[in-house]
Amino acid sequence: MVLTHTTNHTYSHPFPTVTLAFFLRYCSPQLNPFSQHVMSTDTLSSHVDPATGRLHTTRIHLKKSRMPPAIMKMLPTSITGGAATEKASYILETSVVDMKEGWMSTESRNLNFAGVLSVVEKQIYTIPKSTHENGNTTDVATTVVFRSRFGERIRDKLGHLHAHEVEQEKGGFFSRLGAHGIQRSIESLASKKTQDQLGKSREGMRLILERLRQSGIMGVLELRKMARERNMEKA
Repeated sequence: MVLTHTTNHTYSHPFPTVTLAFFLRYCSPQLNPFSQHVMSTDTLSSHVDPATGRLHTTRIHLKKSRMPPAIMKMLPTSITGGAATEKASYILETSVVDMKEGWMSTESRNLNFAGVLSVVEKQIYTIPKSTHENGNTTDVATTVVFRSRFGERIRDKLGHLHAHEVEQEKGGFFSRLGAHGIQRSIESLASKKTQDQLGKSREGMRLILERLRQSGIMGVLELRKMARERNMEKA
């Protein structure tokens, strides 16, 4: 089963500024308080295609609490290991920016717990055709696809009949919901959490955009440097 969530939003900032804010949105919790769950960001590769002039970038983010606690409580300890819900998860992010044509496409997917819940977020940033001349706004279309393979793995591993017998022996965890019921519940809970996260993500982008408008790129980079120095002193 697959669950899809789609939203559209318009930033009141030109396309070059929005693309820059995208790459700076996790640069510092002091600049973006909505990024405090991001523990680290590393660039794995970045290059400009000489044939197209497009910038291709691959980054990996380490974030806290990516798996909703309600989902963790649903799963047996054989899956979670009995650990607390305060976990860290790696998120792989790829992006392509075409400044000449005025668009950027991004994709983010979780690398942890993908067998339980796969979350793939795709975004397309474009310059609205109606404002292409002055370029003062940027549209973004976001699509998040949720897929839980948890029930499928149970059936593939145990078979329908044996799975039913195991469900009864295990106290009814699977028998109460069934494989499809587990998938639907996991996807539904994740979707609700993501809707809240999308709102926070847009607010974080808005803060970075305002800082870029007020201080410029050099001012934002200087603020990031000062924030890092303060954190090193505290450590």
